[in-house]
Amino acid sequence: MRLVPEDGEDHDSEVEARPSKSARKRAAHAAQKLGEELTDLKTAELDALNLPEELHAAILEAQRIKNSRGGMARQRQYIGKLMREIDLAPLEAAMAVRRKSGALPSRHS
Repeated sequence: MRLVPEDGEDHDSEVEARPSKSARKRAAHAAQKLGEELTDLKTAELDALNLPEELHAAILEAQRIKNSRGGMARQRQYIGKLMREIDLAPLEAAMAVRRKSGALPSRHS
């Protein structure tokens, strides 16, 4: 038997519109991977991307702590979290152009 919420509205359409957990995890991993690519850029290249200030600072911090394995892992996760909060399409397009021009190595997924 299916229960109807107290407000009397059917919320199934809201559940169906939401991406699956697997889809959200794939998007999160993709954002983190893109963030890792950003840590390999030079400061001038980062500046040209017009990143949000908090993300820019997190990437610079990651570049600074590259020798600390545990610290770098936490920083990558933090960058991934920040990346999930922004629209990645323009950033992915800019990185694709950089890869095509030979400025970056090809992305291995």
